[in-house]
Amino acid sequence: MKEGKNYAVYIATNYPRKTVLYTGVTNNVFERGDQHESKTDKKSFTAKYNVNRIVYYETYNDITAAIEREKEIKGWIRVKKERLVNSINPEWKDIINESLK
Repeated sequence: MKEGKNYAVYIATNYPRKTVLYTGVTNNVFERGDQHESKTDKKSFTAKYNVNRIVYYETYNDITAAIEREKEIKGWIRVKKERLVNSINPEWKDIINESLK
């Protein structure tokens, strides 16, 4: 088990349409936000569906816990994921890129 590093479980969407909710895990949520916004991998799911805005994230020190949480959220129905986002970000702002401005 690798500890001492920060990991983030996040939800991203294709704002303003919000037709896709993508859940992922990363060791650098700011870099991942930039990757989604710039469509670094043109053939990826997130590029194809224009998933370009991280609207929720939570951090972990343990990658195993982060992966477990990612799997838990991925198993939820959409309305439960929407409630989670709304609990901290009711306006669905890009909390990564807008926080850097």
